[in-house]
Amino acid sequence: MSNKKVNLLGYSLKSLEDFFNSIEEPKFRAKQLIKWIHQKGVLDFDEMSDLNKNLREKLKSIALIKPPQIEEVHKSSEGTIKYLIKLESGSMVEMVRIPEKKRITLCISSQAGCALQCTFCATGAQGFERNLSADEIIGQLWLANFSDKKNSPITNVVFMGMGEPLLNFIPVIESAKLMKEQLAYGLSRKRITVSTSGITPQIDQLCDEVDVSLAISLHAPTDQLRDEIVPINKKYPISELINSCKKYLLNYDGKRSITIEYVLIDGVNDSEELAIKLAKLLSNISCKINLIPFNPFDGSNYRRSKQNNIEEFKKILMNKGFITTLRVTRGDQIDGACGQLVGKLKKSIKGKKLIPHKSI
Repeated sequence: MSNKKVNLLGYSLKSLEDFFNSIEEPKFRAKQLIKWIHQKGVLDFDEMSDLNKNLREKLKSIALIKPPQIEEVHKSSEGTIKYLIKLESGSMVEMVRIPEKKRITLCISSQAGCALQCTFCATGAQGFERNLSADEIIGQLWLANFSDKKNSPITNVVFMGMGEPLLNFIPVIESAKLMKEQLAYGLSRKRITVSTSGITPQIDQLCDEVDVSLAISLHAPTDQLRDEIVPINKKYPISELINSCKKYLLNYDGKRSITIEYVLIDGVNDSEELAIKLAKLLSNISCKINLIPFNPFDGSNYRRSKQNNIEEFKKILMNKGFITTLRVTRGDQIDGACGQLVGKLKKSIKGKKLIPHKSI
C-alpha cells in the first residue's frame, strides 16, 4: 500500500467533505480547510488555528497542500507578468497575469504542451506531454493570488494558456468549480472563460457539468482553410462546431453569448472576402468576435496582419451587426502574448514543420 500523501489543493468542497468522512472527521472541517487554503492562502496545517491539534497531526501524516513551483518570473513594461511554473514531473508550463483598468486576468494552462498543433501557436509547435491535474490547474490561481503579497487578487480566469482545456475535461471542470466556490475564490461564471479549438463532444457536455463562459478558437470561416490552421477541424468540422455552439446557447434560453476568437494572419485569413464569409457563418449565433493580431514566435513564417487590413476586417464585421473587439497585444515583450506560450517539456516533440506563409 502506498504511503504517498494526498494533495488537497485541488479538492472541491464536496471532495473535502468526502475526505474528512473517510478519516472519520465531521464534514464541517471541509469548510474550514477550504477557506484556509483558497481565501487565506495558508498551506501549513499548523497555522490553521481552528483545527484542533490532534486533527492537525492526523492531516500532516496523510495529506499535504502543495502548489506547483514558480521557476521564473518575467515582467513587461506595461505590467503583464509571465510565470514559468515547474510541475512535480519536471515539466514546465506558463501562466500570464494581465492587469487591466478594472480587472486582473489570469491566463492559465491546462496541459503541458498541446497535441492540436494549430499553426499560429508556439505551444502546439512544441508538442504534448501530459494533462495537468486539478491541483496543478488551481495551483496556478493560488500562486497568482498568494505567492506575492504585493499583487492584487485575480478577478478573471481564462483557460487560454498551454493546452486544449476540453481534452483535459474532468480536471478542468473540477478546477472551474473550485474557482466558483464561494468559500474559495467566489468567481462568477462571467469571470471564468474556457476556450476550445472545437472539441464538440465536450462542448456538448460542458453546461451539464459547470456554468462558465465559452470561447471558440475559430480563426477561419471555411473548412478548407481551418483544416490547415486548426487541424482538429478535420475531426470536428465547422458545421459540427456551429451546431454545438447552438446547443450550448439553447441551454441558456438565449441569455448567453459565445466569444469567437480569430487570430489575424497576414495574407492567410485576413481578407475582406473571409470577413464576409465569417459574418455569414456566425449570422445565427449569439456571439461577440475578438480579433487577435498574430504574435510571432521562432519557427513560424506567419506575419501579423497589416493594420489597415485589421481595421477593414473589423469594420466589415461591425457593419454586419457583430460586437467586434480588437485584442490589445499584451506581454509580447516577454513572449507572454496569445499564441506565444511554450514552457519546457521533459519530452518535447519539436521540429514539426509549420505551414509556410502563403496567400489564399
